[in-house]
Amino acid sequence: MLENKFKQSLKGQDPLWGLWLGLPDTSCAEICGSAGFDWVLIDGEHASFDLTGIKHHLQALAPHSASPIVRAEDGNPTLIKRLLDIGAQTVLVPMVNDANEAEQVVKSALYPPLGHRGIGSALARASQWNRVPQYLHRANEQICILVQVETKQAIDNIEAIAAVEGIDGIFIGPSDLSGSMGHIGNPSHPEVVAAIDHAIEVIQHAGKATGILSLNPQQAREYAARGVKFIGAGVDTLLLRLGAEQLAYKLNHVDDIETPVIDNVY
Repeated sequence: MLENKFKQSLKGQDPLWGLWLGLPDTSCAEICGSAGFDWVLIDGEHASFDLTGIKHHLQALAPHSASPIVRAEDGNPTLIKRLLDIGAQTVLVPMVNDANEAEQVVKSALYPPLGHRGIGSALARASQWNRVPQYLHRANEQICILVQVETKQAIDNIEAIAAVEGIDGIFIGPSDLSGSMGHIGNPSHPEVVAAIDHAIEVIQHAGKATGILSLNPQQAREYAARGVKFIGAGVDTLLLRLGAEQLAYKLNHVDDIETPVIDNVY
């Protein structure tokens, strides 16, 4: 039974730095998997991954140092079950708006008696097709359940969500939150910042790990200093876009030291 290194690391003192993976070719995952990040996230919500593509990414990342997180497209119990069966140990479920939805995520991810994850381990890569001794009895302890709060409704319900048993961490999504609050494209709006600060305080008080996406390194380090535990600090597609644009700009503007900058919006 493979220990979930990410879940264990959430209990430590150091921040865990992460990178979003949206490019479907596994070569990118392999390049980024040993680049120095603590975790990488396979984005099944917005990127063009299907279930087989996610499995191939998990296989490609297996020998690398970064722990894989899989973001599901939603909280569908069948989808969560299938992601776990192909080998995901840490799942992030987006758009969780209240405690009931958070509880359903937990139940979908855990085997009985703690949940109702369907049993099909003979077909599962996670159990190595029943080669892992006592997999059904031991799997729950290695599953890491993360939920994402990214709407005004979720922030209004943050105390109840943070109190749900079985949730390991709560990830704040600034971009969708800003849209939900009427400030689309402006996660730095004071009302959005205040909502994020409130959520961080509540989540930490509840003893859960807090996560956030911040593409500004200075802001990301400030979050880390405040105890935010797992921080997404980059996106592969944007890193490639920015690197390509900077190189082209420098070649065409030899005397101009200004280079394009990346927006802190995902």
